[in-house]
Amino acid sequence: MDKFKAMSTFVRIVEAGSLTGAAERLGISLTAVVRSLAALEQQLGVRLLNRTTRRIALTDEGREYFERCRHLLAELEETENALTDRRLTPSGRLAITAPVMFGRLHVAPVVTDFLAAYPEMRAELLLLDRVIDLLEEGIDLAIRIAPLPDSSLVAIPLGATGRIVCASPDYLARHGMPQQPRDLAGHRVIRFTALSDGNDWSFTRGNETQRVAVSDVFAANQVDVALDACRKGLGCGRFLGYQVRDLEAAGQLVRVLPDWETPKIEVSLVYPHSRLLSPRIRAFVDWAVPRLRERLAVA
Repeated sequence: MDKFKAMSTFVRIVEAGSLTGAAERLGISLTAVVRSLAALEQQLGVRLLNRTTRRIALTDEGREYFERCRHLLAELEETENALTDRRLTPSGRLAITAPVMFGRLHVAPVVTDFLAAYPEMRAELLLLDRVIDLLEEGIDLAIRIAPLPDSSLVAIPLGATGRIVCASPDYLARHGMPQQPRDLAGHRVIRFTALSDGNDWSFTRGNETQRVAVSDVFAANQVDVALDACRKGLGCGRFLGYQVRDLEAAGQLVRVLPDWETPKIEVSLVYPHSRLLSPRIRAFVDWAVPRLRERLAVA
C-alpha cells in the first residue's frame, strides 16, 4: 500500500464529507477510494470512520489520525513549495515596519541592499515607535523590539538589546555620578516612553536587585527628542544600547551604573502566520535575518 496516497485519500474523504465527494476531488473511482480506506484501516488495525449510506463520522482514533495526517501533509507540501520557491525570481512589493531609530540605522540599509540584489522587488519601509496590526495595515513583515505575546505571528529571533542609563558629561559634573540605582531617585530623569518602563526601573548585579522609582523631568515618545534632551544636560536618560552607541563613542553621553545590568529586550522579525510563504517574503527573510543578527551583535 502507498501510505502517502492512502493518507491523502483519507484526508480528502474527511474534508469532502463523503466517499463520493473524495472520489470526485481526487479524480478516481469510488471503488478505489473505498479500497484505499479499507486497506489503511486494516494496516492500522483500527476503524477510522463510521459509515452509513448517508453519512460518515470520524471515530476517536480517526479524529486523531486525521489531525496528524493533515499536519504531516501540510509540512510536506510546504517543504516542496519552499524548494520550488527558491527557483523563482522574487518580484512584487514588500511592506515592512520597524522602530524609528533601529529602522533607520539597521533595517533601511538591509532593505536597500536587498533591493539592489533583487531588482524586480519593490519595498515600503514604515518607521514607527508603536506596534501596529500587520494584517489590518497590510504589512508583510515587522521588526519588534519587545516581548512577544502568543499570537498568530511567526517570530524569528534576531538577538537582544539592553537598556542603558546615561547622561551628558556636563550634567554629571553638576549633579554627580550615581553610585547605586537608588541614587537615581534624587536625579533629574528623561524618559523615552516607547520603552514602556514607566517610572519603575529595575537593575541587577550578581544576586542583588534594586528597583527605583524615578521622577521624570521630561518624557518624549520620539527617541531623537529624548536623546537630544539628555545630550544637552537635562538629566539621566534610559535608552536601548544601539540608540546611544554613537553618542557614547563621541563622548557626548556617558554610561551611568555600568556595573548594573538591566533587563534585555528581545528583537524579532515577525510576519503573519502562513503555511506557504510567497517567494518575495521568503527571499527577504533569508536575506535579512543573518544580516540583522550580525548588526545586533555589535549594536
